[in-house]
Amino acid sequence: MKRVLFKVILPMAFIVIWLDMCYWICLGENGMNWFQFWIMGGFPFGIQRMLVLLIPRNFGIAGSIGVLALDAIIGGMIGVIALAIKIIAIIREVINIIMELAGKRISC
Repeated sequence: MKRVLFKVILPMAFIVIWLDMCYWICLGENGMNWFQFWIMGGFPFGIQRMLVLLIPRNFGIAGSIGVLALDAIIGGMIGVIALAIKIIAIIREVINIIMELAGKRISC
């Protein structure tokens, strides 16, 4: 039961809550801003996977803000890929759990 909780339920709950929150933030009066949703949705999953963190050095305030914004955009783009991989891993885990339960029931 702990396996199901930690490998399926908690990650999916976090993903659903995060994407729902991003949806309502990105929904404007003119419709959905899908580019903003794409970046915001992937941000927490990608910022930790960035191999190169651009650290602003010897820039003015505008250059530092620009580099940090670039970090956020790149992190979001990487995060969308990481989010898709995480969802596929969760689905695979659910299938493995179902197959194990089916195997135990057949052998009994």
